[in-house]
Amino acid sequence: MIELLVVCVIAMLLAAVAAPAWNDHLVRTRRHEAQATMQRLMLQQERYFTQHGSYLAFGPAVQGDDPEQRQFQWWSGATAPASGYEIEGKACDGHTLDTCVQLVATPGTPRVDARFRDADCGELTLTSSGLRQAGGPRADCWR
Repeated sequence: MIELLVVCVIAMLLAAVAAPAWNDHLVRTRRHEAQATMQRLMLQQERYFTQHGSYLAFGPAVQGDDPEQRQFQWWSGATAPASGYEIEGKACDGHTLDTCVQLVATPGTPRVDARFRDADCGELTLTSSGLRQAGGPRADCWR
């Protein structure tokens, strides 16, 4: 009986150590997934710019019946409900879509997994000029 109790205590200790590491792994995985999606979307934006002379705003709030806007995926994962980030394309601050576009990935919105949080990096931003930023306290979010 004592051996069983010792095994249970050891299992609980291992679980206590492993759970935060597992959660950190999941957050990093979703962050990398969002970054990869944003880079793919920026390539799409550049292709669109080459064809039309302007970038295109997109996101769940602006995607009505316009087939052009619907070609841009506004979530980071395989499906919107399973995604950690909602992605929006809009004009860079102080610019128009004729000169600059920024992609903004917001973690844990009602349109994606609302329980997801990324306290280290927060909101991720990628601009057509190559600027990569994060809204959280961590400095190396785009590495």
